[in-house]
Amino acid sequence: MQSRVVAAKQRQQSSTDLKMSSKKVIELFYDVVSPYSWLGFEVMCRYRNVWNIELKLRPAFLGGIMQGSGNKPPGLVPNKFLYMTKDLNRLGQYFDVPLQPPSDPFEAMFKKGSLSAMRFVAAVQEREKGGDKQVEQVSRELWRRIWSQDKDITEPASLSEAAMKAGLSASEIEELLKLSTSKEIKDKLKSTTQEALDQGAFGFPLVVCHVNGKAEMFFGSDRFELMAHCIGEEWVGPQPGKSAAKL
Repeated sequence: MQSRVVAAKQRQQSSTDLKMSSKKVIELFYDVVSPYSWLGFEVMCRYRNVWNIELKLRPAFLGGIMQGSGNKPPGLVPNKFLYMTKDLNRLGQYFDVPLQPPSDPFEAMFKKGSLSAMRFVAAVQEREKGGDKQVEQVSRELWRRIWSQDKDITEPASLSEAAMKAGLSASEIEELLKLSTSKEIKDKLKSTTQEALDQGAFGFPLVVCHVNGKAEMFFGSDRFELMAHCIGEEWVGPQPGKSAAKL
C-alpha cells in the first residue's frame, strides 16, 4: 500500500514539473545494460543545448520492462544477436560512442544484469539537487564499464569505482551504496519502470516528448529525425557540434 502511495506522489510531482516547464520537456527512460540506450543517452545529452528542450533523465530497470511487456531480448534470438554485434560496431563509430561488446554479453546482460546498478543510479538521483549532472556522469561511467571496458557493474566495489570516476566523494558513495538497498529506492525504481510501461514501453531507450500538453513516445536510438519533426526542431546528425562546424 505504501509503495502505491509513493508511486502516486512521484507521478503527481512529475506531472506538475512537466506543466511548469516553459521548454519542451523530453523524458529519457534508460538502463545501462542496454547499449542502444547509451547511444540515445549521448545524443539527447548533446541536443540538450541545441534544441529548446528540458531533458529529464529517468533511470529505470529494463528487466522489469521486458517482463511487464512480454517482450523477448534480441540477444536471445541467435540471428538478432549476430546482427546486433555488427550493428553496434557500426553505430559506435557513427555516434562517436566507444561501444565494445563485453567478452561474454550473455553473462553481462542476462546472468548479472543491472538491477543493483540501476538502484545505485536511482539513489544518486534521489540525493542530487538542482539537476541531473551526477546522474548523467555516473550513468556514463557505468556504460563505459560494461560496454567499453568489459568490467563488472554489479558489485559494490564496481559501483564505487564508477562513482569515483564520475566525481563523487568516498563519503557520498558510501551513503549512496546504503541508500541503494533501501525500500525507498527499490520503490522509486519500480515506480519509474512502471511509468515507462504505462507510456507503452517494451524496451529501451524510451523517449517521451511533451509538447503542447501532448505526449509522444519514441522507442530506440534511430528515431531522432522523426522526433525532431514532431517537436518542431532540426536534426543535424548524432554529433551536432561537428555538423555545425561543417556549416
